Amino acid sequence: MRMRPIVESDLDELQALARETGVGFTSLPDNREFLAQKIASAQRAFNGEVPADQRLYFFVLEDEEAGRLAGCCAIEAQVGREIPFYHYRVGTLAHSSKQLDLHRTIDTLFLSSDHTGDAEVASLFLRSEYRGTDRREQRNGALLSMMRWLFMAEFRDSFPDKVLAEMRGHFDENGRSPFWECLGSNFFPMDFSEADRLTGMGQKSFIGELMPKFPIYTPFLSDEARDCIGRVHEHTRPALAMLKKQGLRWEGYIDIFDGGPTVEAYIDDVKGVRLSRHVRVEIDPDATSEGRPQWLAATADMGGFRAAWVGRGPDENGVLTINNDEARRLEVASGDTLRILNTDEEA
Repeated sequence: MRMRPIVESDLDELQALARETGVGFTSLPDNREFLAQKIASAQRAFNGEVPADQRLYFFVLEDEEAGRLAGCCAIEAQVGREIPFYHYRVGTLAHSSKQLDLHRTIDTLFLSSDHTGDAEVASLFLRSEYRGTDRREQRNGALLSMMRWLFMAEFRDSFPDKVLAEMRGHFDENGRSPFWECLGSNFFPMDFSEADRLTGMGQKSFIGELMPKFPIYTPFLSDEARDCIGRVHEHTRPALAMLKKQGLRWEGYIDIFDGGPTVEAYIDDVKGVRLSRHVRVEIDPDATSEGRPQWLAATADMGGFRAAWVGRGPDENGVLTINNDEARRLEVASGDTLRILNTDEEA
């Protein structure tokens, strides 16, 4: 298993992934033309053909033995520069009456574009057969999530100060979003899936045009809808847990459609960025793995970026010994430089 940039020949597999993501996975719609454009945009980004603040880096997790894609993830260098990037900000309004000696605080939702210019880690999806206890030792989800920090650390000048991640919100057993049914459906003449499809394809201007500009008092919402504020989809909980371990936190911003939380951090404070470091590579065909994978390695070439687990850490001289399979997977030779991270290391 290894991570690499997406290429044109991945289109069929990427569309298959899009069909498996399910409702609420906004950034990967099942639209072949759109996905082809996303691949082309990612290739221009990895080749440095567009300004750094306009780049979308899209990665795939490749199962080399099966010859298929196991998952994907992405990094958007900066959000909201061309298309407004909206959230609700959860706030509080205080009301008081001196005459009646009453004081009340009421939770509110404000339409916000506060994250304009921040980086975003997005589109993380892992096929169901690559999850679960039978593949725990391979740690596919951790590879998908954490390789992005090595990429951002290696090419730190290409990113701003802050990074965010939008988490899919809560849906009931019938695939319905109580938050949308109570709030969004009153302002958009369409169902959730259509609004979700439009935003996933970059058509977001209707949000600012149709959403109310004044704060929404949450007591006006149903109990079901209020319970969705900041609540994550059950399939997204592992991804959220990994982000929290890296230092991302919820600061009161939610998705305007399903109420899911947006977590954020300063990039330089993210654990995977702070603790990653460079080592020199040496290849030993007899090098063996040391049990559960904990060392993540990534190359220093943006266009030819590769990331994978390696079976051991570096020696006291900063030299990482890898075997032939690991060298082939990472496409490196003795004397090359890798960025590595001990994923079990405490901050």
